[in-house]
Amino acid sequence: MGAARAAVIVGLGLGLAACGGDSPPRCDEVLFGVPNATTGLTADQCGPSCACDGEAAWVAPVYAADDVAALRAWVLTTPPPLLATDPYASPAPPIADGTYCAVVRDDVATRQYHLQTFASRAAAEAAGAAPTHAGPCGMCSSLEDLAVYITQPDLTAPVRACGLMYPSGPATDHVQCLRDLGFTEPCAQIWYFNTVHTRGACLGPCLLALEAPYHTPDGALNECLQCDEVQSGAVFKAIAGRTRRNTGVPSAMCRPCSEVERLVHRY
Repeated sequence: MGAARAAVIVGLGLGLAACGGDSPPRCDEVLFGVPNATTGLTADQCGPSCACDGEAAWVAPVYAADDVAALRAWVLTTPPPLLATDPYASPAPPIADGTYCAVVRDDVATRQYHLQTFASRAAAEAAGAAPTHAGPCGMCSSLEDLAVYITQPDLTAPVRACGLMYPSGPATDHVQCLRDLGFTEPCAQIWYFNTVHTRGACLGPCLLALEAPYHTPDGALNECLQCDEVQSGAVFKAIAGRTRRNTGVPSAMCRPCSEVERLVHRY
């Protein structure tokens, strides 16, 4: 293992939600996601649907190229300010229960919108806004960043590649590498800081799990991803705003259905 490879551990993204099952006695019996060769789980253990407490199954929509192009056609009129300091230098800001980030369509003809945090999903819908994820708006809440999550269900490899390419900086080049994946600059920034923090906090377990599947056979995250979740997750969720699980977009990392938001992203 080369020195650069050994020195860098990428902050592996905060996974997505989990799913129910065909007729589950428990909400989290089957996880929610889209497993691939590196997931470590079968389609019987993880899939893109949820059914909890006897409710009808919710299946995550499949978005075509036209749907993604429509998301990218919208223009965010008030993007979040860039981060001036490392958000991991301070405790994670609290996330108020029940809040939702929603798209407020300022001009449908020219596809201009702004984002607003509402006290509840019902409040957003009553105001004519379209809920886009649970929790307050943040650095990754734009529809442009949503398009990245939809089109790249497994971000681990490309995000890791950026970390391996720039193990000790410069930060601007590392952020640009993340931007080249399609992220906006604000969102690329928080992914960068997440990567750096996880590298420092989880070096040992992540070196050991570098080639490991994302999940152990019983469905738990491997030790690296679990360390990332514990050590870096709270700040990422608070600052990024959008995660895959609070957006209802499945990924190659499978999570409990109790954590997934049921949302359709056609605006």
